[in-house]
Amino acid sequence: MSLPADNPLCDFTDLPDYAAVQPQHIAPALDALIAAAEHTLEQVSAPQTPATWNAVIEPLERATEQLGRAWGVVGHLNAVADTPALRAAYNAMLPRVTEFWTRLGQNEGLLRQYQALHDATDFARLTPTRQRIIRHALRDFRLSGALLLGEARTRFAQIQERLAALSQTFSEHVLDATAAHAEYVDSDQTAGIPADALQAARDAAERDGKPGYKFTLHYPSYMPVLQHGEHRPLRERLYRAYVTRASELGDPQFDNTPVMTEILALRNEEARLLGYNNYAEVSLVPKMADTPANVMHFLRDLAGRARPFAQRDLDTLRRFAREQLGMDELEAWDIAWASEKLRQSHYALSEQEVRQYFTLPTVIAGLFRVVETLFGVRLRQVEGDIRAWHPDVALYCIENADGQLVGQFYLDLYARDGKRSGAWMDHVRSRWLRADGTLQTPVATLTCNFPSPVGDKPALLSHDDVQTLFHEFGHGLHHMLTQVDDIAVSGISGVEWDAVELPSQLMENFCWEWDVLRFLTRHVDTGESMPRALFDKMLAAKNFQSGMQTLRQVEFSLLDMRLHHDLQAFTAAAIADLVEQNRREVAVLQPPAFNRFVCSFSHIFAGGYAAGYYSYKWAEVLSADAYERFEEEGPLSPTVGESYRQTILAVGGSRDAIDAFKAFRGRAPRIDALLRHGGMTAQAA
Repeated sequence: MSLPADNPLCDFTDLPDYAAVQPQHIAPALDALIAAAEHTLEQVSAPQTPATWNAVIEPLERATEQLGRAWGVVGHLNAVADTPALRAAYNAMLPRVTEFWTRLGQNEGLLRQYQALHDATDFARLTPTRQRIIRHALRDFRLSGALLLGEARTRFAQIQERLAALSQTFSEHVLDATAAHAEYVDSDQTAGIPADALQAARDAAERDGKPGYKFTLHYPSYMPVLQHGEHRPLRERLYRAYVTRASELGDPQFDNTPVMTEILALRNEEARLLGYNNYAEVSLVPKMADTPANVMHFLRDLAGRARPFAQRDLDTLRRFAREQLGMDELEAWDIAWASEKLRQSHYALSEQEVRQYFTLPTVIAGLFRVVETLFGVRLRQVEGDIRAWHPDVALYCIENADGQLVGQFYLDLYARDGKRSGAWMDHVRSRWLRADGTLQTPVATLTCNFPSPVGDKPALLSHDDVQTLFHEFGHGLHHMLTQVDDIAVSGISGVEWDAVELPSQLMENFCWEWDVLRFLTRHVDTGESMPRALFDKMLAAKNFQSGMQTLRQVEFSLLDMRLHHDLQAFTAAAIADLVEQNRREVAVLQPPAFNRFVCSFSHIFAGGYAAGYYSYKWAEVLSADAYERFEEEGPLSPTVGESYRQTILAVGGSRDAIDAFKAFRGRAPRIDALLRHGGMTAQAA
């Protein structure tokens, strides 16, 4: 079936031509690609088609891979270059795309073909990887409602379509609410705010034709005010606006409260249709963790271990604020500011001083050096017109030492209007050895929201920003360094969701190694590397408030699991009660009653982490333990790097994550390294 020849979304000969894609291309391309996939689905699921890998799976993978790639381009543009026209075109096609994938997952003929493949005597002759793909496909058919009949099947499909629309609405509300708020202030309210953040705020006000400074809820603008701004009323105004985004306390048109309640109710209904008690049980079926009870026990155990350290952190902060800052009562908008004062007082360490050494070009060069040293590859930038979605975007290649192409990735690092907040890795295409013998190399996008360069100076990153970049690059390495030839389990595909953060979190550890920091830093004015004395201060302060930070992540993780497991009534009041109950159980720091962070909790309502946010802490146990081998044998040891590459990165989802971990570590994971890395040990008490 032919595709539109003049539509950039239907050109799969090379990298996507992002610059050429216009909203009017979306519907014709997706209609044609869905029609082609439907035609293939009809063929491979027909009774007369032999139940073999080459007759069923290979042609279906080819058709659906093209559909997935095109829709991935559209989704990526919607996330990083949002416009009203693009949003409308995306939303118009979302139900159609969702309906196709739902119908594919419920196709009885295709299910019969997979079952026949599994039951055939030839099944044992397939590679272990392909056997795994078939077994997982049968599991996914069940989770997709393929065993449902009549009204239940119809209702399940309706739920999938509605959930896709609601998730998109949730994301749009957060994006629009974030963009809608701005504080225009004069210089009398800017004391303490770093110079580069001030210059960016001045430039933003000038672009709007206004005097003074413009501060927004975008993180690179918001956080310098909360952390450094001396003007308490400005901190309060921004904090209130930030934590009430997309809630009933903000602009009513962006209120996510009814969106959340409907999402949770529909997920629960979906679980019941599939024969489960709640959505948390459904979510865990393809994950490492066995049951919601096991997850909640893990989280509560971690909370119990962290709470004494968190309480000590909070008591220290309050005492410092009272004795040194003259503040008897710390409000929520004072926490980051007072914490920065405390950090400077205890460790003579200023985050702003540290930022002067993390110039973005040097950080990128240092990151590349780490990757090249550990994994024996070369990274180089692709010159010329890369047809990207924004002028700031760069494209790079990863090559083996012999020059063979391994993969490619785009870097889109700066915050801007129309771009979703946060940081993430996504795949453009996956590694795949096609039936005709041609090898498709993987391509990724790595997206962050760092401050833009100011004037003629490079962008400056906080150490947290540096860790974020290393984190997302870890995901990218997992996707690009795979050696699996079957697309269904190459890269991060098929990896248990609660293990997918292992490679990303492991990479963060290199940001704390002196042998890395020496070539990761260059002062923005002098060009000097970070002095050892400053690094030692950073190391001393590494676990500053780590107890409070750990409890914060546990609070979010436990809330996510309980929303999908414990909630009985799907109402705004029930959600609010559970948020408060969960906070009282876990947190030592209680935010004000108007805090509505759950209304912008995009990970679980608009991302892939529903009843899965615990994965960050679960995988952190794995990553901390895995990194301990680098600590034991040398953080930049090519031998350890090659072992890690071959046992974890290369295998993708072709084997159980726990088996991949054991192959690298030689044993089962332990929690000790996580607690030690966080300074939460008996010696630190």
